[in-house]
Amino acid sequence: MAATLNEGPADVPWGPAGEFGAEPASSLPDSVAIRQSLRQPERFAVLYDRHATVLHRYAGRRVGDQVADDLVAATFLAAFRARQRYDLATADARPWLFGILTKEIARRHRTETARLRALERAWSDRPADGVADQVAADVTAQAARGSLASALARLSPAERGVLLLIAWGDLSYDEAAKALNIPVGTVRSRLNRARRKLRQALGGINPLAVTEERT
Repeated sequence: MAATLNEGPADVPWGPAGEFGAEPASSLPDSVAIRQSLRQPERFAVLYDRHATVLHRYAGRRVGDQVADDLVAATFLAAFRARQRYDLATADARPWLFGILTKEIARRHRTETARLRALERAWSDRPADGVADQVAADVTAQAARGSLASALARLSPAERGVLLLIAWGDLSYDEAAKALNIPVGTVRSRLNRARRKLRQALGGINPLAVTEERT
């Protein structure tokens, strides 16, 4: 469904690129779409088509789907307003968008912390389901996920941001550095600290192995 972004006195149409007769999204690098959007604002919709689902999935895992709706909308609005400052030498805008989303999440850090605490309680209280030979594994997995949520809540926002951009956002170290506007070395040091703290909290379990509930 198309929505509307407001910038100044004019309304900017927002929705799938095809609604505006734009070229197929697959034919446009992000940087070209952004450059074209400076004269044709509707071209910016290519970025929404391409990246909104991934950004929403990531935000949903951090703050829940309902809050994610607002965060993704705010992210694209901020990106649209900042598009003149985008580095057009960078073809892929995904790190840039993740960086904006990270700032939006940081503004709601209490929401994220509350969600992690709620997940910790839910996982620790949830009874193990399944056939007999799965019960022990289920109990162990639930305990690990509860501990993970608790450990994530105890990380600093900077450590948690780097860890989850790489683990859940699927960004490379270089992309995470661009997203957060920090050196790659800082990404590595924050990531190492976060992983060390999580492993300690999980009793040596790989912290990335229990980030999803088994279905």
